Amino acid sequence: MADGEKFVLEECKGKIEYAKNNMERVPYEFYIEKYQQADPVSISTRLGIAYNLAKQEFTLMFMGNIYYITYPDFVIRHENSATGSSIYYPLEEDIHTKILVLRYLLNASIFPHNGDFRSFRELPSGELYMRQFQGRCIFRLNHKYGNRLGKFGEIMDCLGATLVHLGDIGYELELFEELYLRFLFWKGDEEFPASSQILFSSNFPAAFDTYDLAETGEICINIFCAIERSLYQ
Repeated sequence: MADGEKFVLEECKGKIEYAKNNMERVPYEFYIEKYQQADPVSISTRLGIAYNLAKQEFTLMFMGNIYYITYPDFVIRHENSATGSSIYYPLEEDIHTKILVLRYLLNASIFPHNGDFRSFRELPSGELYMRQFQGRCIFRLNHKYGNRLGKFGEIMDCLGATLVHLGDIGYELELFEELYLRFLFWKGDEEFPASSQILFSSNFPAAFDTYDLAETGEICINIFCAIERSLYQ
């Protein structure tokens, strides 16, 4: 995230009338304005994603689903899954996810995944933001699912995640094309409590600043909770 974008709320004061949801609406409108000013062909080339000139829409994979995103008005629709496994489409329903995708379209660069993963602490400036990441992501993930691994597995199945043999149980999830997350869990016992970890494919710093990845992890956990509510409502 650029320095100016970190202070988007301050920059937008006076331009947009504040409302109850201003903490979400103001950044969203800020990025929508930037999106409408961007060149869609340049976005397509930089990210390697398809852009249909006739329909004026991008094709984007996000968390196992295909979405079509129009330019310049940012209308989003999902592609119906052949398996019918998806039950929740966050890019259509969640404003935080929309902001994340707008930042991805506007700022990210993508390099092929080479199979390596890093902990948050190992990312550039990760130590600086480690406390925020632990509080917003690791502690919350462990509290929510550390002792409910069966439920977490069902959520991962809905997202098309892959089981990995790390920890006591782990899943690898493709967030965007070539950008992968691993969610790892260790079961608790009489001596040690349950614990968890989130790993990022080593090409993440080309797409997002480390500061942004705490929010990315939090968005993922919010989506997991929404899928769980849909599964068991």
